[in-house]
Amino acid sequence: MAKASDVKTGNILRFNGELVLVEEFIHRTPGNLRAFYQASMRNVKTNKLVEYRFRTDEEVTIARVETQNYQYLYEDGENLVVMDNNTYDQIYVPKAMFGDAVKFLAEGMQVMVALENEEPIMATMPSHVTLEITYSEPAVKGDTATNVTKAATVSTGAEIRVPLFINEGDKVRIDTRTGDYIERVKE
Repeated sequence: MAKASDVKTGNILRFNGELVLVEEFIHRTPGNLRAFYQASMRNVKTNKLVEYRFRTDEEVTIARVETQNYQYLYEDGENLVVMDNNTYDQIYVPKAMFGDAVKFLAEGMQVMVALENEEPIMATMPSHVTLEITYSEPAVKGDTATNVTKAATVSTGAEIRVPLFINEGDKVRIDTRTGDYIERVKE
């Protein structure tokens, strides 16, 4: 057990039987009242935001979490199989932990997985990925107004919007958080 004063932003706590990620942790001393810590925490499983005031001497449980890089191998039903590059151990991570960004996940990509007691609790993809365009609609000649986009499909099967000059076979960089096209990658 640790005191509330030991908690830092980014820690994962066991709070009311659930794991929460501390997003904001501020020390407040209002006027002639006692000091406290105002915490803004996000539930790891449900992604709900929790606000709580800790007394300065209140005891909290900081979870022991290991975060490590893994290589994505393949999809198995509702799980994704990832491998530790050092020990070659494979673990199953629920697809839902990656959120909407999972549609940009290609075999061999590196992902970050956080484990508590050998159980995956959080997973994140790289913020930007480079993928090949497998299909794009042909551009209409003369349609050169600024910021005009067309639909395209990338190698993972996801659909994105790209500028008119992007063709099949081009490699593009995509922001996995928003699904937006960033730039064409030249080899």
